[in-house]
Amino acid sequence: MSLPAYAIAYLREIQFGDQIARYMRCIDATLEPFGGQFLIHGGALSPQEGEWDGDIVVIAFPDRESALAWYASPAYQAILPLRTDNSTGIVTIVDGVAPGHRGADKLRELLDQPV
Repeated sequence: MSLPAYAIAYLREIQFGDQIARYMRCIDATLEPFGGQFLIHGGALSPQEGEWDGDIVVIAFPDRESALAWYASPAYQAILPLRTDNSTGIVTIVDGVAPGHRGADKLRELLDQPV
């Protein structure tokens, strides 16, 4: 069973202008061939711990291979500078978990033994 994967961005110092607007208009077409869907795209934050000075973006993909292929795709790479030239931030691809995952499941994985 393949697990979902997520592209997660924490973006700061966004200079909203024509280039960012173009990026936002174009990104959906780059996601579609890879099954990518926005789960979070900015939105109000209610920080509970630490300092949050940016926006969060989370895009879901069917699996890690799809997420990595999207990021490396010529279509996405063509618009990527529109974002990176107009914001600072960090971006990663991370594996999701199986349905029904529980906190102790990670402990079992880390200790390689039943919990």
